[in-house]
Amino acid sequence: MPRTADDSWDIATSVGATAVMVALARAAETASAEPLIRDRFAEVLVSTPELEGVREQVAAWWTPEPDDEAADSTVDSRHMINYQAVRTHFFDAYFAEATQDAGIRQVVILAAGLDSRAYRLDWPDGTVVYEIDLPKVLEYKAETLAAHGAAPVVDRRPVPVDLRHDWPQAVRDAGFDATSPTAWLAEGLLPFLPAAAQAAMFASIDNLSGSGSRVAVEIFGVDQEKRREAEQKWQELRAKREARGQDTSFNPFDLWFDDEGRPDCADWFAAHGWTTRVTTALDEGLRLGRAPQSEERPFTNSFVTAAKP
Repeated sequence: MPRTADDSWDIATSVGATAVMVALARAAETASAEPLIRDRFAEVLVSTPELEGVREQVAAWWTPEPDDEAADSTVDSRHMINYQAVRTHFFDAYFAEATQDAGIRQVVILAAGLDSRAYRLDWPDGTVVYEIDLPKVLEYKAETLAAHGAAPVVDRRPVPVDLRHDWPQAVRDAGFDATSPTAWLAEGLLPFLPAAAQAAMFASIDNLSGSGSRVAVEIFGVDQEKRREAEQKWQELRAKREARGQDTSFNPFDLWFDDEGRPDCADWFAAHGWTTRVTTALDEGLRLGRAPQSEERPFTNSFVTAAKP
């Protein structure tokens, strides 16, 4: 279904299903022989009966039929697993530096989805982690983990609100202190927000950040021309699969907002006085020994980190 200005979802539909895809990649990486990251909760979160349909859709997205001529418009599972391992490792290290080295004790994870960091990272005493997402998504995660005997290892405060609505007031109502330094994370988020909501989110982060705050943002580096080519191939592939009676409802690109006018993240924060740094996912992957499997599918995303004086 096309995105609308005020659509909603649970963990098994729309944007929620993309969180399942990412957690499936983390689960596969954790189960590998030499994992770069260890997320022991990922498998628990994606293995429930209610997500059976999503798992099947993701499997079809990752593993096309051999006779699909347009199969290169899908995402190879090994490529996705490697990229998610690199991404997760980078932002885990970001939180460790912000809290353990810089002494920040207030954390906000925007669009938290199936992020399990409040359950698995080594947080210093006194840290508070605010998780913002839609109510049904946060409820699913908490209830599923609780059913397996898992509890947060930090003061986790869910904030059930849409990022297109007044989330700054909602996080304040949960106890957030705008005068204290904060470590923010926007991972796997920007394309799923309208341009106006993205700009408003950056402004709110700036307004809510005390001196010494940090922010980390994942930037999606999809070339528009290549994306159009991939979408055309996907339409061809979709038609073939539908003719075979297969489910073709899962395509993350369908969930992106294509509106213009998005501010460049690094430029925006630099213009507002933050010290910014851009790390390409390709460079980070090479540093960690996780180079892309094919030159045809490089890691095109980037990670922006910034610090407020």
